[in-house]
Amino acid sequence: MEGDRRAMSHDEGTLFQAVAGPDGRTRVSSGGPWEERYGYARAIVAGDACFVAGTTDAGPDGAARHPAAADQVDAVLGVIRSALDAVGFALGDVVRTRMFVVDPADIPAVAETHGRWFREIRPAATLVQVAGLIDRTLRVEIEVEARRR
Repeated sequence: MEGDRRAMSHDEGTLFQAVAGPDGRTRVSSGGPWEERYGYARAIVAGDACFVAGTTDAGPDGAARHPAAADQVDAVLGVIRSALDAVGFALGDVVRTRMFVVDPADIPAVAETHGRWFREIRPAATLVQVAGLIDRTLRVEIEVEARRR
């Protein structure tokens, strides 16, 4: 990515780098296994909004770091919090979450864990069951949108 480095944040040893681009948008990279290969940013800021890409608990090899769905949600929301922090947003700025769950048996654990993180914030939220994610060990993927208050 080209441009000025604006912020860095850390999550479980991951360095999040925010770079302002010539188009006026700031992109966040976590160095995840698919960002560069598939041509997307972990998050992008456009105006007063920050859009965080679908985020999973994938480690460097692409497989889940935690087996349980609730633990994956905690890890994912930690990554999302760090991506938001890298560009001056906070979880309190989140206005929408989308959760993608593979196994319907995981829905209560995913929803309850989401509730622990967002109970006071109460963003608009969607939870859908999907046929699968990019790696069979991944149980949940979450994306968020945030707006500056």
